[in-house]
Amino acid sequence: MKICTTIREARAACGAARAKGRLGLVPTMGALHEGHLSLVRAARVQCDAVAVSIFVNPTQFGPSEDFSEYPRPLERDQGLLEKESVDIVFAPATDEIYPGGEVTWVVVDGLSDKLDGRSRPGHFRGVTTVVAKLFHILEPDAAFFGQKDAAQLAVIRRMVCDLNFPVEIVACPIVREPDGLAMSSRNAYLSREERSRALVLYCALRRVQQEFEAGEQMAEKLISAAKEVIACEPQVALDYLEVVDPATLDPVEQTSGKTLVAVAARVGSTRLIDNIILDTESK
Repeated sequence: MKICTTIREARAACGAARAKGRLGLVPTMGALHEGHLSLVRAARVQCDAVAVSIFVNPTQFGPSEDFSEYPRPLERDQGLLEKESVDIVFAPATDEIYPGGEVTWVVVDGLSDKLDGRSRPGHFRGVTTVVAKLFHILEPDAAFFGQKDAAQLAVIRRMVCDLNFPVEIVACPIVREPDGLAMSSRNAYLSREERSRALVLYCALRRVQQEFEAGEQMAEKLISAAKEVIACEPQVALDYLEVVDPATLDPVEQTSGKTLVAVAARVGSTRLIDNIILDTESK
């Protein structure tokens, strides 16, 4: 496994890998868990070589968010990736990615202001800028993202389409703990009591799935059913719960084809997100 800390090293390593076949990229902020590793395994199956970036990107954090506290267990992460037979790890310092500060941005208008973008102004501007940089530096043939970050996935797909990046965007299923909690690096912030309360998000989504499978297709009623469940945990502060088109993130009145049900909430000081896809064609 080759570890690169500079753009020059990473470009050389990825260029050599592409010369031998298809290169897959898994962009991460580190603090790896089984969800990240599932992306690595998907990339390993679909590609000839796998690169993983580890970079806690400052531009996607708001001024009151957890950038300074975000976990950075780099040696542990590298050990996990070595066990997964990753070929290249790109772990740059902040000034390697932003050598002159942050003055040039990649912005996906409209989409970037929905769901998490509405709650975290400027967040997706930071995401799309750093992902565009990674695509430009590493030139992967495919990039692998988790379905848990559904709004991010929609924004990145639109960016790739609009800017003609020759990169296939591959979405991989949410990986959950045995009790259903979606895996997240931020789960480590939760106390034992908060960890128990956080399960209400998955319970609410399960309730939506049950109502949908019983024949309910009206978004308003699906949202009401989910909110009833969340109300049972008054110490969980709901940010949003929406039923939207997964590509445009626009609210829909009723399910049709594939429909995204997305939720975000604060459990204590920790903000968590989760979602499910309802598919009318699979019923």
